Amino acid sequence: MQFPATELVLDSNRAVYHLGLQPEQLALRVILVGDQDRVVKISRFFDQIDSRVQHREFVTHTGTYKGKRITVLSTGIGTDNIDICMAELDALVNIDLKTRTQKDKQRSLEIVRIGTCGMLQADMPIHSFILSTHALGLDNIAHFYPIQFSLNEQMLLNEVLSQVSFPTGVNPYLSEAHPQMINKLDSQKVRKGITVTSSGFYGPQGRSLRLASKMPDIHLALGKFNDNGQQIVNFEMESSAIFALGNALGHACTSICLGVANRPQEIFSTGITEAMDELILYVLDRI
Repeated sequence: MQFPATELVLDSNRAVYHLGLQPEQLALRVILVGDQDRVVKISRFFDQIDSRVQHREFVTHTGTYKGKRITVLSTGIGTDNIDICMAELDALVNIDLKTRTQKDKQRSLEIVRIGTCGMLQADMPIHSFILSTHALGLDNIAHFYPIQFSLNEQMLLNEVLSQVSFPTGVNPYLSEAHPQMINKLDSQKVRKGITVTSSGFYGPQGRSLRLASKMPDIHLALGKFNDNGQQIVNFEMESSAIFALGNALGHACTSICLGVANRPQEIFSTGITEAMDELILYVLDRI
């Protein structure tokens, strides 16, 4: 099968359209960040940088850290951009861009999102490292694909739906992070649990300014969830699409976030520079 120009969109340099990347500019270890400026904050720890590419909000640096080739890519905010990033990253390794055909041998990327998040458990201190075991998607990206969720994913989702009520029209899905990536990043320094991916920052996460949220206590309801000790621990805006699309495409994904807000206690960080640097080095040393 040959992918037509309207499906596999390439620029004049035969780079994938949105990321502006060519296959040789991508490592098999990929760190995703939301903030463009965080790409530089990570790549400055590299021993060398081989390529720097920027197109729109997508900034990509690829280089070497302690002998490991790593790509850092900024996605921007939200699962809509994740849909773009996951499709084009997969295309770079699994589609021959010259012939527009799928390669015979499929390659798997190791993908880690480094981000910030709001914490849903009152006992979690500001700047905690939070490792996602699953992502509960309140967005709609996965519903556009024929994704076959595992029995364990379906059972855990059903348990969430039995304990938490969502506004009409919200159709959650749940995806597992890859065990291999969880094992790489797990230690006594992290708190593991289920991450909730929201489709927005204000109303969808229960914040009310001049326009009230339909579910102002959603963070409290989610924080009360407990399934044999398994808790929902944080709120962010990208992981569900990373996990769902990554699993479906055969990539190994997880997320690890710096907790900058304790929602139950209504406390927000006053500065994250040192803590984020510590998290970045923690990830670089383990992937």
